[in-house]
Formats: sequence, C-alpha cells, structure tokens
Amino acid sequence: MEIKAIKSEQDYDKALARLRSIFHADMDTPEGDEAEVLSILIEKYEDEHHPIGMPDPIEAIKFRMEQMGMNQKDLAELVGYTSRVSEILNRKRKLTLNMIRKLSSALQIPTEVLVQEY
Repeated sequence: MEIKAIKSEQDYDKALARLRSIFHADMDTPEGDEAEVLSILIEKYEDEHHPIGMPDPIEAIKFRMEQMGMNQKDLAELVGYTSRVSEILNRKRKLTLNMIRKLSSALQIPTEVLVQEY
C-alpha cells in the first residue's frame, strides 16, 4: 500500500482507478484502510480543484417540486397567485425575502441557494 498526496490530475486519475479496484474491500483490512485514506485524499483534491458551485435557485425549486410531487398550484399556496409562480419559474419575477423564507422552510432548500441572483 503506497499512498501519497494527490498533486496533479495524473495522480488524481491513478488514485481514482485504485479506489475503484478496492472500493468493496472489507473494513479493517489493509485494502479497506487504503480505500478509506484514498477517498479522503480524493475528496480533498476535488474540493480544491473541481469545486461544485451552488445550484441555480429556480432549478433548485423545480427539482424539489418534482421530488415532492408538487405542481405550480401547490407552490402558489406558498408564494401567492399561480400567475406569480409562473413568472418566478420563468425568471420574470424575483423572489422576495418573504417568498425565500417560505420556500426554504417548505421545500427544505437552503436560503443561501435561494438568495442568489438568477
């Protein structure tokens, strides 16, 4: 087991390939320990070199609505009129602070996502 810091894309690719080959190793075995350490190193490298930004607020709302089986009428009960919901989902109306609070609470979307410009 030779574990070293991931400093380049080549190191990253090698680490991913090795992790794939030992991913299902039993815990408390040398390969299981190696898999755990590799996953930590890979995660650190990805956080630094391949960060994932926050989702678009409107796409997050649509995604949660789909997950929760909601339609525009359901959302209108939270934010007001159906026409207002349509305008929001079509990016013609901005979310108000009151809407953000209600949507965050009801849809369990972090306020940090909803307050972003779109």
